[in-house]
Amino acid sequence: MNQYDVAVVGLGPTGLTLAHLLGRRGLSVLVLEREPEFYGNARAVYTDDEALRVFQTAGVADAIHVDMNVDSAVQWVKASGDVLIQFRETQRPLWWPVVNFLYQPYLETTLESLLTRYPDVELRRGREVVDFAQDDAGVTVVHAAASGSRYGRQDNVVDESTRETVRASYLVGADGGRSVVRTRLGIEMTGKSFPERWLVVDLEAKPGTDAFRHLPYFDFVCNPEMPTVSCPQPGAHHRFEFALTDADDKDHFESDQTVRRLIGRYVDVDQVEVRRRLVYTFNALVADRWRDGRVLLAGDAAHMTPQFVGQGMNAGVRDADNLSWKLAAVLRGGADAALLDTYESERRPHAKAMIDFSVFNKSLVSIKNPVGASARNAAMWTALRIPGLAGWIRQAGMKPKPRFKKGTYVGRPRSVRGAEGTLSPQPMVRRYDGRPVRLDDALGTGWSVIGIGVDPREGLDVAAWAQVGATFATVFSPGTRPQGAVGACGNRAGLVDVEDTSGELTRWLRRHGIRRGSVVVLRPDKYVFGATRDGAALTRALVDQLGLTPAAVPAGPVPAEVGL
Repeated sequence: MNQYDVAVVGLGPTGLTLAHLLGRRGLSVLVLEREPEFYGNARAVYTDDEALRVFQTAGVADAIHVDMNVDSAVQWVKASGDVLIQFRETQRPLWWPVVNFLYQPYLETTLESLLTRYPDVELRRGREVVDFAQDDAGVTVVHAAASGSRYGRQDNVVDESTRETVRASYLVGADGGRSVVRTRLGIEMTGKSFPERWLVVDLEAKPGTDAFRHLPYFDFVCNPEMPTVSCPQPGAHHRFEFALTDADDKDHFESDQTVRRLIGRYVDVDQVEVRRRLVYTFNALVADRWRDGRVLLAGDAAHMTPQFVGQGMNAGVRDADNLSWKLAAVLRGGADAALLDTYESERRPHAKAMIDFSVFNKSLVSIKNPVGASARNAAMWTALRIPGLAGWIRQAGMKPKPRFKKGTYVGRPRSVRGAEGTLSPQPMVRRYDGRPVRLDDALGTGWSVIGIGVDPREGLDVAAWAQVGATFATVFSPGTRPQGAVGACGNRAGLVDVEDTSGELTRWLRRHGIRRGSVVVLRPDKYVFGATRDGAALTRALVDQLGLTPAAVPAGPVPAEVGL
């Protein structure tokens, strides 16, 4: 019977990201996917700077980002085309652009092909999980060859003669909204299913045409007669979504004649090919539990987000980031398994906030009553003329902040100005040899113990941090790197030292009251664990909160250049 550290069920964006992160952290992984090949159509269309930073940790961001439509404006427009509100986010605190539109088949095929770099990550397509059982030592998983297809809406069928049994220390269900793993655990989902139906139409421009040149931005068309979404995508692709009424017939609106009539309002129908047309409804649901012993849920299996702010896929990517380093800490770093309980306590509030914001935006966009639509337009017009509020709106301040609720996260308690539990920025920094590098690439994929202008190892229990594979680093503010006589830099062996030449990181540290001489600890997901001058307090917090056992074998940091 084959033995793995982690078995992952599902090869969507969440499962793919999790497999990369676990593989890069040196774990053995089995990925089971019932579909013999990718769906081939777009579902997710958007990713943000937070998710791209996770993909960077996974070593795949540069490979997938070249196929994205970047820095588009996002607009709420009237039926006439007049702009109500426009978001254009030009700042890049995490280095990556905030607005990135993607074509999911490009993303998934690239991510799958890059998994071959990890000899300990095994992918099995066309395999359905038919049973699993857990005990104190692990999970026994039974899988068999599958026939039929979820996407073809056929019943799931397995060939019983092809059953295989494997063992894994942990099982992660990343198998979507109809999760087999969640269903077998008997875990319910709480929230709301919306009866409103939308027609999604995916288009591709015919060769030699510029069918979408006049549609450069993402538009929520606030037309009370038929609210519409117009979404640019890379590779000559474009998506429209049309809100239907209760009286509209599904078959009628999926017909070629109706689709051509609807898209003909926006494009030359002779210049495009219709790749998909589908009427769907949507859900805003969260699983009641995300962990059952050694079995965990991630992505749509744990939470289902309406599509109106493009955060469904990104929520799953964040799940993978949070869960992967904790699984590695338990399996390789000597952490207590209770650490895995913080996966849900940290991720649930942010996932729920994204769901609530998406539902709010759906309500804003899809007003079909002309009087209500006029009131909405007037409210938007007024908001853009209120000092302070207008700037907040235009800078996309409505998106829930990436931070953990006080008292629910792995890290030291946050003070009024404290950075603990918040996501650190990622500027470009300068190495001693003058070469620029993204901060995360300099620090690597594990824990980071950073001295602000000082060597963080002084006064620190280095052994405890080495046990979790920490990287030790010094960040100098602009123009303050040690210079002069030989030996001015001291003993820098085993220490990453970089200069914050833009001052971006230094300004962020000062806003949180962090000055020269302090030590800042970043978790593997780049959230701040703690910031203080008391190194002993940081070590105590690490040992206590991870439940570390001294007998654990140090995992060692993964070099930042691996897989990049």
